[in-house]
Amino acid sequence: MGFTWHTDERSCSNRYNRMAKSKSCQCCLICCGLLCVAGIITVCCLFFFPPGPSCSDGTFTRGAVAADSKLCSDIGRDMLQKGGSAVDAAIAALICTGLVNPQSMGLGGGSIFTIRDKAGKVTVISSRETVPKTFKPNLMSDCKGKQFYHGAQWIGVPGELRGYKAAHDRFGKLKWEELFAPSIRLAREGFPMPPYLFSFISHPILKPLIIGTQLCELFCHANKTLLSTKDILRYPKLADTMETIAKEGAEAFYTGTIAHDIIDDIRAAGGSLTLEDLKSFRVRRDDALKVPMGDYTMHIPPPPAGGAILTFVLNIMKGYNLSPASLSGKEKVRTFQRFIEACKFANGQKKNVKDPEYHSVDVSNLIKEDFAAKVRGLISSEKTHNASYYDVTPSRDQMGTTHVSVIAGDGTAVSVTSTINQMFGSLVYSKKTGIMLNNELGDFCNKAWDIRSGEQPPSSMAPLILRSESRDKTLVIGGSGGSLITSAMALSIVNHLWLGMSLEDAIASPIVFVDGDNKVSFESNPKVFIDFDKDLKEDLLRLGHVDGKYPFFLNVVNAAMTERGCIRAVSDHRKLGKASCY
Repeated sequence: MGFTWHTDERSCSNRYNRMAKSKSCQCCLICCGLLCVAGIITVCCLFFFPPGPSCSDGTFTRGAVAADSKLCSDIGRDMLQKGGSAVDAAIAALICTGLVNPQSMGLGGGSIFTIRDKAGKVTVISSRETVPKTFKPNLMSDCKGKQFYHGAQWIGVPGELRGYKAAHDRFGKLKWEELFAPSIRLAREGFPMPPYLFSFISHPILKPLIIGTQLCELFCHANKTLLSTKDILRYPKLADTMETIAKEGAEAFYTGTIAHDIIDDIRAAGGSLTLEDLKSFRVRRDDALKVPMGDYTMHIPPPPAGGAILTFVLNIMKGYNLSPASLSGKEKVRTFQRFIEACKFANGQKKNVKDPEYHSVDVSNLIKEDFAAKVRGLISSEKTHNASYYDVTPSRDQMGTTHVSVIAGDGTAVSVTSTINQMFGSLVYSKKTGIMLNNELGDFCNKAWDIRSGEQPPSSMAPLILRSESRDKTLVIGGSGGSLITSAMALSIVNHLWLGMSLEDAIASPIVFVDGDNKVSFESNPKVFIDFDKDLKEDLLRLGHVDGKYPFFLNVVNAAMTERGCIRAVSDHRKLGKASCY
């Protein structure tokens, strides 16, 4: 019995082992089968759905927004994350910027959109302010000797909201009211006074103007002392206006009760705009002009925007076959000397850039390489000349504007620049609507002797999109700062495309600026650690340039780019901005 029991025990043990081995084999077969299936699925997925790009730190794969502030960049990014288009993100970021940097832009201004669709077609939608039907006789005679153009006589017909509507109707995905919701909440609830905005309202030149106008209702305490960065900034009346526009659409601004309120306030300030001016405002839609720029095709807005002048400068510089070595030793002096001379010749061409719907001046040569080559032959690397050599008519320099660059994950992109012209525009504040009005007619000063109803003023605004198929790279870039836009954008593009700088370094580098009198100024801003190379400055001045010592370096460049599927964005630190990506 004992033996039998042991035999049975071993027998049970053997059966267990055999069963275990059998199950183990079955498991192996099942696992092998599953692995084979998984492998087949993986191969199929790789074939039909290739993996996304492997992007380094600081780059993203879905989308990016570069606005003047982190707050507004975030709002734009949120629109992309909700399934919105690049245009949706740009509009939402602009509406926000009108609150955070109201000295630069707002609903009382105008804008230029350069938009790239999925197919690669680039469209320009311009809603720049225009001359009203009635304006002060001999207005241009009032330009003489003025740095700022304050007062209702300088107000152009605002086109901002009609521009938003035209862009959204064609390229938007989200509902119109969704684009306004975050900014309505900000305007109503308030947010801390932005340090950059405070630097303007407290500036010795602007402070008495703020305190002495109705803008004090926004930026002052009850005792007429300025708000500080410790205070909360609110826009209650503008919040009401935006709610109406969000519900009723852009036409509420142009034909509804808002239109009547705006005209009442402009008339009370001595302006001449009418309801008919608002109602008849027309948005312009054009194909972007395509310009070869080395490995890239550059898409620019047509005149009277500043794309042609910027292209002229870039084409001159491109002919010097620049490389990182162009910034070494004496070559650095030669490179900047050539750039300064290119800008002086550009100043001589600015008077020819006018609204083509009202003037027959042909500026197509400005975007042609052969014309740039001809001018390049007139540039000396060793000396400069007087203004007549460049055919320069002295003019006043402008300031202001804002820019937003957006890239969406589907390959669409927006480069948009918006403005109310100079700091706080005309200083006319519509109490009934909370809207600040532009002083855009000042852009004609020293550039036109007469102006016509419906005409757009010449501008340095140049929202660009550059595309290189060979590099699978798209660069969306634009600038603000009025007359400084051309220098800031040109140097940023030259630095990045040809001198080997990263996008961040290309934008952060100090600029040199040639003003309307062909004097040369060198950027210095200790607050943001920017200081032009002093030795380089002295070397350039020894070539005969006159130091302009320009006091208002308000140049800002915001850009986004995608390269082989990886997205990067940069908001210029000069305006304390920060981009948002995901």
